[in-house]
Amino acid sequence: MKRIFDLVVSVVLLIFLWPILVILAIWIAVDSPGGAIYRQKRVGLGGKVFEVYKFRSMVSDADKIGGYSTTDGDNRITAPGRLIRKASLDELPQLWNVIKGDMSLVGPRPDTPMQEENYSAEEWAKRCSVRPGITGLAQATLRSSATPEERTRLDLEYVDGAGIGLDLKVLGLTVRQVLFRGGN
Repeated sequence: MKRIFDLVVSVVLLIFLWPILVILAIWIAVDSPGGAIYRQKRVGLGGKVFEVYKFRSMVSDADKIGGYSTTDGDNRITAPGRLIRKASLDELPQLWNVIKGDMSLVGPRPDTPMQEENYSAEEWAKRCSVRPGITGLAQATLRSSATPEERTRLDLEYVDGAGIGLDLKVLGLTVRQVLFRGGN
C-alpha cells in the first residue's frame, strides 16, 4: 500500500510541477557553473547505496569545501539555493528516486555512507530497515534545527511506527514546516 501511495503521489506531483522544475533547473544552471542536478551517494533500504538527486543549491564541489551539514549563512549556498532550500524545492528531484524505488515520500532522511559511524550497529540496521524518505519525522517536527541526537531518536521512532497513517501525519507536518518555518 505504501509503495503504491508513493508512486501515485510522486507521478502526480511531477506532472503538475514539471514547469516549475524546468524553471528552477534553468535558473540554477545559469546562476553558477556545475549543472542543475546534484547527485550524491546515500544509503537506502537494506544498506544499499544509491544516488540521490537534488537541485544543486550550493557551489560546485561544496562537499570538498565543508562538511555534509549546512548552517545558517553558509557561504557555499548560491543565490537560487537560498530560496530553493528555504522552500525545500531542492528536494523535488527526489520524486524520481521515489519512482525508481530508492526512496519513499516519508522515512528517515538518507545518510551518506560515512555517516554510518555516527550510529550504533543496531541503530544503523534499524534505520536501514525502511526506505529513506524525502521527508521524515525529524524534518516534519524540528526541521533543520534538530540535533544529531534528536534526529536519530525521531528517525528510529518513525521506523517503530511506520505506516500510512504516520506517513500522512508526517506529510501534513512537513507542509506546515515548509510554509511557516523554511530551512537553511
